[in-house]
Amino acid sequence: MFGARCLLRALRSCSSAPCPRHKPSAKLSVRDALGAQNASGERVKVQGWIRSVRSQKEVLFLHVNDGSSLESLQVVADSSFDSRELAFGSSVEVQGQLVKSLSKRQNVELKAEKIEVVGNCDAKAFPFKYKERHPLEYLRQYPHLRCRTNVLGSILRVRSEATAAIHSFFKPSSKIKVPEENFFNVPVFLTVSGQLHLEVMSGAFTQVFTFGPTFRAENSQSRRHLAEFYMVEAEISFLESLQDLMQVMEGLFKTTTMTVLSNCPEDVELCHRFISPGQKDRLEHMLKNNFLIISYTEAVEILKQASQNFTFTPEWGADLHTEHEKYLVKHCGDIPVFVINYPLALKPFYMRDNEDSPQHTVAAVDLLVPGVGELFGGSLREERYHFLEQRLARYLDLRRFGSVPHGGFGMGFERYLQCILGIDNIKDVIPFPRFTHSCLL
Repeated sequence: MFGARCLLRALRSCSSAPCPRHKPSAKLSVRDALGAQNASGERVKVQGWIRSVRSQKEVLFLHVNDGSSLESLQVVADSSFDSRELAFGSSVEVQGQLVKSLSKRQNVELKAEKIEVVGNCDAKAFPFKYKERHPLEYLRQYPHLRCRTNVLGSILRVRSEATAAIHSFFKPSSKIKVPEENFFNVPVFLTVSGQLHLEVMSGAFTQVFTFGPTFRAENSQSRRHLAEFYMVEAEISFLESLQDLMQVMEGLFKTTTMTVLSNCPEDVELCHRFISPGQKDRLEHMLKNNFLIISYTEAVEILKQASQNFTFTPEWGADLHTEHEKYLVKHCGDIPVFVINYPLALKPFYMRDNEDSPQHTVAAVDLLVPGVGELFGGSLREERYHFLEQRLARYLDLRRFGSVPHGGFGMGFERYLQCILGIDNIKDVIPFPRFTHSCLL
């Protein structure tokens, strides 16, 4: 590639000798362009959307972003470029030289040689305005456009990084990912869990997981529920204690979060700074402490002794509601807490009987986290044939042929993102939220 001086000499010599062709401009993402260590006039091409335009007498400044990073790339152009079409929101392709910037605000900038407007944008009609910080409630009205804002861009980059980190967490242990089925020749129903399929697979593979969309028809308008959401589910064979299962759950949370913090620091900081001040310290507090463990019975006693008045009166044998879950986390010093050994009557048939009459509990566990409440739910599974025979016949074949002790869990992915970013409403951490009476896209 030509440096600036070489290029000047080459242009001057064109009148007396055949002019050599430039090598094609290398296409770079904004992220890669900003990370260039030795920007010395390489010819590059960048494509993206204009985030700001500033025109001076002899020079034109653009900031272009392609979604690959929070920071935009500064483009410096000659004032001869027609700036009328270079509006906020317009899509452009810029070719030029990547050079070190004289400004302290950025390390590199792109000296434009060619700017092509790919798609015009009427800035006056565009629902988002330059330099205006729109509340999340306002952005929610435009699910097809809100991903172009800084805050949704950051949330979605964190979502992408967390997805990769979850797959990476399971991959080193040779865990098998169970694919979601798409085409059927028999009547089927949308599922709220892939657990039943995972239990089948755990009869051949000791560690399996799935990560995909699940569905629920709960008529809820709360900040924690969606009709369609993503779930991480795992099933582990030869697992005989809740302690071992909780180790995996805590490891998944901490490993994924540390990866996100390492790879998306600017995006996480934006959410912590502008959406949830103080969340950075709360998250560090969660990561540096071992998660706590209390029994369901202990949890009910804590709630009964609380000075707070609850909408739902806590009593043994009743479900824990969101208000109870959040109180328990506060009571435990804002450290995530595992609640274990729930009454058998509250849980599904497949959870392992603790044989602890007269209470009669099962080996179930929920992980409660600050700001959200329940994040994980799991259990040891009932692998003993004669126990299941009394409850449900459909599982019997899985238990008759080579049954082993096993357990598993599910983690609501959107709730995980709420937890680490401090986002109050679950509808703001998924690209296209679908919930009761609303399916815009």
